Amino acid sequence: MKKYYVNENAQLNGDHEVHTADCRYVPSVFNRKDLGEHSSCKSAVMEAKKTYSKSNGCKTCSDDCHTS
Repeated sequence: MKKYYVNENAQLNGDHEVHTADCRYVPSVFNRKDLGEHSSCKSAVMEAKKTYSKSNGCKTCSDDCHTS
């Protein structure tokens, strides 16, 4: 199980990226939402989509869920 966060600031394309806690691109504590612990990025992205419908995995730490 890994801890995941979603960036509250959208990327230029409108995506809110989901990151693991140990990702080098994890957002600062001031602009991230805690998604809790998940066994995969898939469930973390599903959780993020409850708040940000256009969520997707980080290319670096959640590549299996990176779609754009």
